[in-house]
Amino acid sequence: MNTIISHMSLCLENFSTRTKSSKPKANHGQAEVISLFPIEEKARSGCFPCHPSSSRFQQLGQRMQDITGDGGVLKEVVHVGSGELVARDASVLVKYSGYLEYMDKPFETNCYRRSSRLMKLGKGITLWGMEIGLLTMKKGELARFLFMPHYAYGALGCLPLIPPNATVLFEIELLDFLDSAESDTFFALTAGQQDTIPLQKVLKVADTERQFGNYLFRQKHFMDAKDRYKRASLILCRRPPSKGERSQIDAAKLLVFLNLSFTYLKLEHPARALMYGEKALEIDERNAKALFRCGQACLSMSAYEKARDFLIKAQKEQPFNHDINCELKKLASSYREYMDKEKEMCCRMFAHLRLPSVEPKVK
Repeated sequence: MNTIISHMSLCLENFSTRTKSSKPKANHGQAEVISLFPIEEKARSGCFPCHPSSSRFQQLGQRMQDITGDGGVLKEVVHVGSGELVARDASVLVKYSGYLEYMDKPFETNCYRRSSRLMKLGKGITLWGMEIGLLTMKKGELARFLFMPHYAYGALGCLPLIPPNATVLFEIELLDFLDSAESDTFFALTAGQQDTIPLQKVLKVADTERQFGNYLFRQKHFMDAKDRYKRASLILCRRPPSKGERSQIDAAKLLVFLNLSFTYLKLEHPARALMYGEKALEIDERNAKALFRCGQACLSMSAYEKARDFLIKAQKEQPFNHDINCELKKLASSYREYMDKEKEMCCRMFAHLRLPSVEPKVK
C-alpha cells in the first residue's frame, strides 16, 4: 500500500505540473466543459464505429488528459466540480458505471441503487486507476476515465465478465467526500495527547464525526450514526473550555445533542432523546428544534402535560412550523384517546357498584 500511495503522489505531481504548463483555452472567461452524450446513446447513434481500425476507446482517448504520465489513466471532465480536490485519506460518495469496449450496457454500476455507500480511499476501492482518478476530482464533478489493463483488472482480467488485458471506461460522479485524515490521527492518540490538540482541530474532528453520523442517519443506519455522534460528543464534553472557547464549543455541542436526540427517537428510546434534548436546551433554552424533540419524546412516553409544555414553547418560537403544529394535533388526538380509555376503564371498575333498580309493587 505504501508503494501505491507513493506512486499516486507521483501521479498527482505529474498531473498538477501538466495542468500548469498546458492550460485549457478560455471560453468567454469560464472553464471549458466538454458536453457528451452517454455512452449508450453514442453507440446507438453510430458515433463510435465498430471497425477495429477505428476503436471507440481510441477516439475517446485522443481528447482525454493523461493524468499518470504513462497513458495508464486518461481523464475527460464532463461537468466541472467545485471546492478542494479529494484528500488522500478521504471517504468518498460516488456514482459510477464501468463499460467494456463495444458494449452498450455497463458491466458494473451503482447508479440504480437507492443509496450509495461511502468508500474509503486505500481500503474500499479495488481499482487502482479509480483511486488515482478520484484524487483529481472535486465535489460535484462528473468525469470519464479510461483505465489501461495495469490500472484496472490486469493481464488476467476477471472472467467471465472482464476479459484478459481489457481497457475499461468508467463514468464517475463525485457526490461528496469526507476528509477523515485528521479524525483518524486524533483517535489514534491517547486521551492526554488529545487534550493538547488546538481547539480548531478538535472542532474539525468533531464536525467530521458528526458529518459521518449524518451520512449514516440518512442511510437509516441509526445505531452506527448514534456511535459517531457519541464520539463527537465525547470529544467536545471532555475538553474544559476557557472563556474565549465556550461559545465555539457550545455551538458544536448543540448540533451534536440535537442529532443524538433525533437519533434516539428513531431508535425508540424516548428517555434518552429527552435527555439530549434537555442538554441542548441548557445551551439554548429557546431553540425550537430542541423544544420540539423534547415534546416528541414526552409524547412517546405518554407524558402529555410535559409534551404540551415543550410543544407550546416550540410553537411560540416558530408559529408557522408545519411539523410543530402537526405534533400538537397528534398530541390532542392522543390525549383524547387516553381520556376515553380512562373513562371506559373507570366505568368497568365501578359497574358492579351500581344499585339495582327497584320497581314499585302493584297492589
